[in-house]
Amino acid sequence: MMSSRRLLGSIVALCLALGGGLAPAIAHHSFSMFDPAKPLQFEATIQSFQWTAPHAVLWVQAGQVGTYAPGLWSLELPTSPANLAKMGWSRNVVKPGDKVIVSINPIRDGRRAGQFKKLTIAATGQVLEALNIPGASQQPPK
Repeated sequence: MMSSRRLLGSIVALCLALGGGLAPAIAHHSFSMFDPAKPLQFEATIQSFQWTAPHAVLWVQAGQVGTYAPGLWSLELPTSPANLAKMGWSRNVVKPGDKVIVSINPIRDGRRAGQFKKLTIAATGQVLEALNIPGASQQPPK
């Protein structure tokens, strides 16, 4: 029979092994589901802005966009609210009802969804992008 100390050690080791392997997979996903070869730009109206981790999401209402029927679009920003704040964004930078022009990479499966690239607020001309995080290295570590 296994001693309680040894059993506890085995359980802790198992939890660490499982947790260490799963955490990165759960924490982030690939953006390969979006098609950068077919960028779209269209006019839309902000319905809501989800300032949530791991990625903020813009919900916009749009008319006919190419072969896409009019409707609600889900646009995933490529980074977290913390990084967006470093780029000058805030949870109130866009409001429901704002008219915008969005540039996205559409999702490959044909739904009204995409990876956010750029947004222009029609009333002010303000351009919002989520490209370079200030202070972040532009080169991958070697």
